[in-house]
Amino acid sequence: MSSPETRLELYEDGAESPSELMTGDMTVSSAPRNTTDPTAPNFNTLDEPIRDTIMRDVKAVGVKFYHVLIPKEKNTLLKEWDLWGPLLLCTFMATILQGSSDDMQDGGPEFAQVFVIVWIGAMIVTLNSKLLGGKISFFQSVCVLGYCLTPCALALIGCRIILLGEQTAFLFFLRFLVASAGFGWATYASIIFLGDSQPPNRKALAVYPIFLFYFIISWLVVSHSNV
Repeated sequence: MSSPETRLELYEDGAESPSELMTGDMTVSSAPRNTTDPTAPNFNTLDEPIRDTIMRDVKAVGVKFYHVLIPKEKNTLLKEWDLWGPLLLCTFMATILQGSSDDMQDGGPEFAQVFVIVWIGAMIVTLNSKLLGGKISFFQSVCVLGYCLTPCALALIGCRIILLGEQTAFLFFLRFLVASAGFGWATYASIIFLGDSQPPNRKALAVYPIFLFYFIISWLVVSHSNV
């Protein structure tokens, strides 16, 4: 006794043959590649000279520094985020702030310690923001916090110049004012960029870690006394 035949239908009803569903044209668009406008959807860098790619990235980093110093445009840091600027700022500040190996009583932080304070601190602030319901990605927040170190880095340069003279109480007070200005501007800029991403009833809880993060960095700046 033979069993009824079982058939598995893989094609839609009405098709004359399986080959009808397999036919088609494979074409490659002959439209020219766009290598000049990064905002266009067909932007392509495969045929772009390396020099143009590097200069475009450097310009993008410079634009982000500008927006931190004059925090009006919020979308630049949030949409086109990168970590090149924060890495440069962190490396620069760690190099300047590190203690002298010749002076055992210097008490300044080591290069790696500054690196850890900056990156781990930014990650903790970002994690706190996410736990509070912030509508921003992890790397966007780290990017903003890193770029907003720009005023602190400028304050470090100013304090470094002041340290070239013979230190007096007035010069220490001047260093304190410079570091305080950098701290205030860094905190203000970061709140401008990150404030809208937090729920209205939890903004204070999100601002406090930001305040503490830049306060620690500014304290390292004003306490640095090694020329």
